[in-house]
Amino acid sequence: MTGMALLEVRDLHVAFGDVEIIRGVDFDLEAGQTLGVVGESGCGKSMTGFAIMGMLQHPGRVSKGSIKLNGQELVGLPEKKYREFRGSEIALVMQDPFTSLNPMMRVGDQIAEAFRLHTGMSKAEAWTASVDMLDKVGVPTPEVSAKKFPHQMSGGQRQRVVIAMAFACKPKVLIADEPTTALDVTLQAQILRLLRELQEKEGTAVVLISHDIGAIAAVSHRIAVFYAGQIVEVGPSEQVLRKAAHPYTRSLLSALPRAGQDKLESIGGAPPDFAKLPSGCAFAPRCALKQAACDSLPPVVPLTAVHSARCVRAVEVEALEIGQSISALAEA
Repeated sequence: MTGMALLEVRDLHVAFGDVEIIRGVDFDLEAGQTLGVVGESGCGKSMTGFAIMGMLQHPGRVSKGSIKLNGQELVGLPEKKYREFRGSEIALVMQDPFTSLNPMMRVGDQIAEAFRLHTGMSKAEAWTASVDMLDKVGVPTPEVSAKKFPHQMSGGQRQRVVIAMAFACKPKVLIADEPTTALDVTLQAQILRLLRELQEKEGTAVVLISHDIGAIAAVSHRIAVFYAGQIVEVGPSEQVLRKAAHPYTRSLLSALPRAGQDKLESIGGAPPDFAKLPSGCAFAPRCALKQAACDSLPPVVPLTAVHSARCVRAVEVEALEIGQSISALAEA
């Protein structure tokens, strides 16, 4: 990171009752940059996004830490003030476009609502602006599509509508939570390309959340690998992909499908129960490199000025060649 951070997250903790789900997350995000957040289901990716958006549901709460948007502290902000930020300063693209759209409203009206709420446009002006947004995101015959209800559109078109709503008021930060999960491979590529094009045009900072490290790699400037509510590796995308230094990151990369494979590789074991986390490294019960030092919380090991991993053997893992198994280290 070389410029001024637009979004700053420091020592973020999110708890549900006495159980911590997010445990000390730190990252910065600059304007025009994409941070890819990757990890298995249940690792805290979406919860981090909801915390940034101020959308945690009771009994969830930010129990510790700071979230600053353009220098403005968001933690502890009254809900009325937070509503002013949502849509205009920070926006969210949800996983499922069908459930995140109002089935009783025409899609054009739903986009127009954002314009009227945050810009003070008249009803006619907001409708014209919503049709223009549908055109920008590639929805066919936008004048006709604006009058449709969500159920009258395909999954890909509905996702484009959600993206149009998110970008309508040109937010500084966009949280895209699994925006391609329900789409086929072709539509996934189209939606990711659309997000990148809109981001480059508007200079928006994007947090792209996904369990698919391949999709993350295609569009992200930096990657943060989550496991059990912590970032276990973070750095520029190329460094994380080519010199992965955490065994979990290596396992995610090994699980990607490759030509000629008879079967997909999997990560042994199961994600941990947040109420029963080990005192040391949360990944240790599933890790082939586990050793006595893993019974204590591992330190964050800096590998370069911008690449780090939370693993006592990070330097050894990083030294492995691309595609090389960690089994050699496990046997050493």
